[in-house]
Amino acid sequence: MATKAVTDASFAADVLGSDKPVLVDFWADWCGPCKMIAPALEEISEELADQVTIAKVDIMENTDVSAQFGVQSIPLMILFKDGKPVAQKLGAAPKSQLKGWLESVL
Repeated sequence: MATKAVTDASFAADVLGSDKPVLVDFWADWCGPCKMIAPALEEISEELADQVTIAKVDIMENTDVSAQFGVQSIPLMILFKDGKPVAQKLGAAPKSQLKGWLESVL
């Protein structure tokens, strides 16, 4: 399963109401580092599909959710479990680091 686009309207159902952990990648089209980590997140979403859903929120189109979680710098990844943010990582990193961090907080 590939990463899932989530909007202000679908955030509550797709992320907060999910029965498994959701890693939300807050990104924007103009953000170079965001584009650099996108392929790694796609691969991780397939490798860890049974453990976590990886969702993407475009901060330019979904300002409510971005404001709700105080997103000021991107890429910002927040892991949600049972509807609550439990861990976050700011900035781009190689796939091995992203996956290692995610597995350590799952």
